[in-house]
Amino acid sequence: MLKIIHTADWHLGHHLHGISRHYEHQQFLAWLLDQLQQQQVDALIVAGDIFDTANPSAAAQTQLYEFLVSARTANPQLDIILIGGNHDSAARLDAPATLLKALGVHVVGGLTRNEHGTIDWQRLLIPLSNAQGELQAWCGAMPFLRHADLPEQQTADDPLIAGVGDLYSQLIKFLQQQATAEQALLLTGHCYMVGGNISELSERKILGGNQHALPVQLFPEQISYTALGHLHLAQTVGNDASIRYSGSPIPLSFTEQHYQHQVLQVELQTDKSISVDPLIIPRSVAILRIPNGNEYCSLETALQQLTELELGADLPIEQQPVLEIRISLAKPEPGLRQQIEQALVDLPVRLLKISIAFTGTEHSLADAIPEQRLEDLQPEHVFERCYTQKYANPVPTELLQLFNELQENLQGGE
Repeated sequence: MLKIIHTADWHLGHHLHGISRHYEHQQFLAWLLDQLQQQQVDALIVAGDIFDTANPSAAAQTQLYEFLVSARTANPQLDIILIGGNHDSAARLDAPATLLKALGVHVVGGLTRNEHGTIDWQRLLIPLSNAQGELQAWCGAMPFLRHADLPEQQTADDPLIAGVGDLYSQLIKFLQQQATAEQALLLTGHCYMVGGNISELSERKILGGNQHALPVQLFPEQISYTALGHLHLAQTVGNDASIRYSGSPIPLSFTEQHYQHQVLQVELQTDKSISVDPLIIPRSVAILRIPNGNEYCSLETALQQLTELELGADLPIEQQPVLEIRISLAKPEPGLRQQIEQALVDLPVRLLKISIAFTGTEHSLADAIPEQRLEDLQPEHVFERCYTQKYANPVPTELLQLFNELQENLQGGE
């Protein structure tokens, strides 16, 4: 048997409306270290978006490397696989790959090619052994695929999806050549699959803007398990228990308030069958919304609900709950922030955001139109609005795809 923990989308270095998540990440990593030992795990797979940005802070990088050293020190036989995501710089992740490999950490930040343009497939083929040192499986560690990685598929109906499919087909072929009949095959990916449930405010669109959702047929039945990253809500793909997103370990926006964050413990049997059990991650900092959920309320209701908050004793600032208040107004209210801050003056809670929706004087709360801030808009939304305002037409599909490709390359630090 082989025991694997699948996790993804750590986003080390993340800030929520200006507030560092360092404490929450540290609590998660300490919990994960305990799980690796308690569950006697053989392999850890982190399926992309290790960092929140392509140029992570020194503190975020230190947090990662200290965890890797601690994990391998406590579990010397543990295999660790890290792949690059769309938030990561492939080059930055790959830079220490040779050094980390000596510690039993396999890093695949992105695809690399030789002087002839041929992909180095061997570095994506990672053997996984059980506690007895027996080779049980091979993992094809596919990272996030950028436009520049994809082979040309000019005759295909969707060249992007066809290009991704071509690369996975090649990787699977090399896996099959490497493995014996008794050894299982695993894959990783950082991508958006058909039917995936997207978090509204925190997941960047990828591969041409998420409209190129990948089909489940990408992963054939001979693959025992596919460990995916990118979507922050833990979920299966196409009702197939062997193809899964683990989700993120902490909520990365207020819209993820009610997500049940988890890592996935995968047990691979000698007959290549699997069982998957979620390990629920304790939430170290509460995420609060008034009103609870995605609705808006009046200022009077919000102030009343503030008095009804059930908060614990005074906590250190990094442990205090974070709060968003969503208020519906008929017209601007000049003293709104002052009234809210006065109500919060003695409460151990951090107010991060006041969201406003204007109803107009003759409309109900249900007709409220949310006020949009620049920080809440994705770059492609700003581009689309500017184009439409200037040319009085929607952005042509080809131009929007070029914009997404440019944005993708910038995010990857390439």
